[in-house]
Amino acid sequence: ERLFALYFLSHIPITALIDLQPLLPAGIAPRALTDLLQQYATSFRDPMMLQPPEWFKAFIYCEAFLQLPFFPVAAYAFLKGGCRWIRTPAIIYSTHVATTLFAILAHILFHDFSKSEHAGPQSLRERLVLLSIYLPYLLIPLLLLFTMLCNPHYKHVEKRKRK
Repeated sequence: ERLFALYFLSHIPITALIDLQPLLPAGIAPRALTDLLQQYATSFRDPMMLQPPEWFKAFIYCEAFLQLPFFPVAAYAFLKGGCRWIRTPAIIYSTHVATTLFAILAHILFHDFSKSEHAGPQSLRERLVLLSIYLPYLLIPLLLLFTMLCNPHYKHVEKRKRK
């Protein structure tokens, strides 16, 4: 539960300050944040964050309007511990994120970035480096899904009193 709490807590500033920048009009984000995004995209050859394809923008909108509001709720539940009510929302979140990450990882591995305006990964090594940046955002939700489905604490169903 502490790993999940840390994951959701750390995701709040990452999403709000970095991930949502491609959705903002130019000049809205503070210069320091746009520089940070530019440095990241250049260092790790991630053109999707500077000029996202439309399908990637759709995932960013999902992150903004579905995931970001969920992060503090999930962080609270996992910090408090033992909150069985988080099971269904966590299953929905983790399956959604895993689905989007499969598409992103496939794009990183197989897309021809040579036509991109911004430098993308060309060699297998560059693709694997970029893949390693995104991979935790697949692995932790899959661990969360496994935990919610298999951990006896979260599988427990309360019996309701009959009238």
